[in-house]
Amino acid sequence: MAGSVAVVTDSTAYLPAAMAAELGVTVVPLQVVVGGVARPEDIGSGTEITFGADEVVAALRADKPVTTSRPSPQVFIDTYRRLQARGHRAVVSVHISGDMSGTVAAARLAASEVAAEGLTVEVVDSRSLGMGLGFGVQAAAQAAAAGAEVEDVARLASRRSLNSSIYIYADTLEFLRRGGRIGAATAWLGSALTIKPVLALADGRLEPLERVRTTQRALTRLFELTVAEVTGPDETGDGVGTSVAIHHLRAPERAGELAGLLHERLPGLGEVPVAEVGPVIGAHVGPGAVGVVVARDV
Repeated sequence: MAGSVAVVTDSTAYLPAAMAAELGVTVVPLQVVVGGVARPEDIGSGTEITFGADEVVAALRADKPVTTSRPSPQVFIDTYRRLQARGHRAVVSVHISGDMSGTVAAARLAASEVAAEGLTVEVVDSRSLGMGLGFGVQAAAQAAAAGAEVEDVARLASRRSLNSSIYIYADTLEFLRRGGRIGAATAWLGSALTIKPVLALADGRLEPLERVRTTQRALTRLFELTVAEVTGPDETGDGVGTSVAIHHLRAPERAGELAGLLHERLPGLGEVPVAEVGPVIGAHVGPGAVGVVVARDV
């Protein structure tokens, strides 16, 4: 709509293409490099050659090098200009944590470039990823559709993302080590073959939370941590007013089992979407990973 606030995010929000279209959100893909070949992360548009989870999982299992990189500032400049040409007077651009990707920095460079052309762009560092970012994007898009001002849309996106928790189980720390995304968890690498790490998002970075000995125990801990987040210290909450999503990479049975347990324990949750992550996050957590996002209403 002419004069409205547009919302932009990146592919690590893992919003289904149909949902992004319904919300009117523009998705900018990050880049994936497999064996020296660079392509955008698949966002389901079908308009270009991309890398999806299949190619990245195959490469990881074959020990081929897989790296990821931010979109260029020019990609964001072009995106913002297209939205301006469609009649939008402002843009809220919400992205993966700046401590895990240079995407926010690229978006800010682009925002400063288009400011001289009369377009206001508010860039939000979600300090999150996956649906921790995605829930913030949804809130922003809904506010923009309701006619909120750009500052209010950006503020809501930030609050919704910051008011979320993420817990991740990975079969191994090896892929996180390769990508340099594990912070203090490097201390665990010596025993990485004998432990099952549970990680948490802390101040925009993945940090070690617990070490367990079996996959089943790790999934149990994800369940327990989620219930504790939802029910609160008095354990009286039933999930009303809280959104939960589950991510995985090539572990649909594990993710489905966890979703079922949460539905039984927290009947007020409503739908718990289960979505496979794409190659950017998948390259770092590796096959078999399962993550839970808990977002509280703001």
